[in-house]
Amino acid sequence: MDRLELEGKWNRIKGAVKQKYGDWFDDDKVYAEGKFDEVVGKLQEKSGRTKEEIEREIADWREDE
Repeated sequence: MDRLELEGKWNRIKGAVKQKYGDWFDDDKVYAEGKFDEVVGKLQEKSGRTKEEIEREIADWREDE
């Protein structure tokens, strides 16, 4: 397992924890952040790219809209 895959797994776990916190305290913003972290983590694991690269690409998609 390489470093980027490990970071991806960590981001998935962090996202899941944020989602639980959001559920417990009815905090939609934290829940959404957790979902985003989880998706970024999955993309990191599958693509082998850094979190920053993935976030930059997503930001670029938003600009194209």
